Amino acid sequence: MNVSIVLFTADLRLHDHPPLRAALKAGEVIPLFVRDTGVASAGFAAPNRLAFLADCLRDLDSGLRERGGRLIVRSGDVVEEVCKVATETDAREVHMAGDVSAYAQLREQRLRRALEAEGRRLHVHDTVTTAVAPGAVTPAASDHFAVFTPYYRQWSGVRLRAAPAAPREIRVLDGVGSEQLPARTGLQGVSEGLAEGGETAGRERLARWLRTGITSYEDRHDDLAGDGTSRLSPHLHFGTLSPVELVHRARGAGGPGAEAFLRQLAWRDFHRQVLAARPAAATADYRTKRDRWRTERTAHEDVRAWKEGRTGYPVIDAAMRQLRHEGWIHNRGRLLAASFLTKTLYVDWRVGARYFLELLVDGDVASNQLNWQWMAGTGTDSRPNRVLNPVTQASRYDPDGVYVRRWVPELAAVEGPSVHQPWKLKGPDRAATEDYPDPIVELSAGLARFRRGRDRD
Repeated sequence: MNVSIVLFTADLRLHDHPPLRAALKAGEVIPLFVRDTGVASAGFAAPNRLAFLADCLRDLDSGLRERGGRLIVRSGDVVEEVCKVATETDAREVHMAGDVSAYAQLREQRLRRALEAEGRRLHVHDTVTTAVAPGAVTPAASDHFAVFTPYYRQWSGVRLRAAPAAPREIRVLDGVGSEQLPARTGLQGVSEGLAEGGETAGRERLARWLRTGITSYEDRHDDLAGDGTSRLSPHLHFGTLSPVELVHRARGAGGPGAEAFLRQLAWRDFHRQVLAARPAAATADYRTKRDRWRTERTAHEDVRAWKEGRTGYPVIDAAMRQLRHEGWIHNRGRLLAASFLTKTLYVDWRVGARYFLELLVDGDVASNQLNWQWMAGTGTDSRPNRVLNPVTQASRYDPDGVYVRRWVPELAAVEGPSVHQPWKLKGPDRAATEDYPDPIVELSAGLARFRRGRDRD
């Protein structure tokens, strides 16, 4: 019987898993996950993601065992470890999901060369981590779309493959050595409120979302206090949920809320097709404006206040404190925090993107870096000069100040919308906020630092 390796990467699930299904058709499989030392050396092994990953691997192993298999875990260079397992088991084929980062593309190239040198084959499967594969839809004059709206029109017209359920039985080759599964226990720096990882938790959250959240998503997705978002992004990042399945389920739900949710899934695919075509955008301006950004060294005090949630602008501070506590931020909060750092403090977007990746459990290179560039005006935004005013935005998306009071306890005694501008309070009300800092910069002064005018929202 033929033996195939299924290399799990950012697809830690059994439902709708094309590499696994393809391997099972050929015979016995070796479900393999390699704890990639290259990820750690590159600085991407953040505590929150390591903790969530540990949950995902344990849940994946449990699901495999329920079906007669188990997960094989190794540590080291991915290419070397896959080749070792292939040699130990005489596996002739390796199946894996395609990915878009420069690191992932190089890893795939190295693995293909190494396997072919040994007479083995690598099969890379599209639409495992995306609903529509990067490059599947392109404009006439380019290899990728640089503007979302025309991309979304074509994305919406793509006929997606089916999303089958998990296999009932998984035939795994016996006798393959494995390391112990990692655990959250002992990990340092994990956010106190970090959500649970794994396919089981992801599918439970998805079921609740489809039952109670998606209908009102169009009206509530920007409501900071109401938190009407799906919170499925960590599960999409680790692949415990299939984006293809999510698109099918959302289309089945129908209605304005489902359509708004589909746009968010399309935005994720949009950023991945941009990064696949322009891998350098992970660290370099997609569209440079040749701005002379302040660096973390030159803006040390401002950056520290931003990171600690002590800027004096309550909605910004609430978002940054939520990040530290949960390893996650409401999407509107991400936009506001990014706008404040880049447009008001005029700090290089890479400083903020790097800090987000240190804490975000859903810290995806494509979405994180390109959303930061979108907000900084160096990315794909058709209005690169827009500035999100934190006071105006807070009044719009947290009108009663519930979100701010939740995360900024120094302002808990301030009632109503006055909480968004505590520096304007008088008398006893002002005294009640003495533990909260004054604004580190006036909004007008921050905007004046630019050589060009900005559009304010």
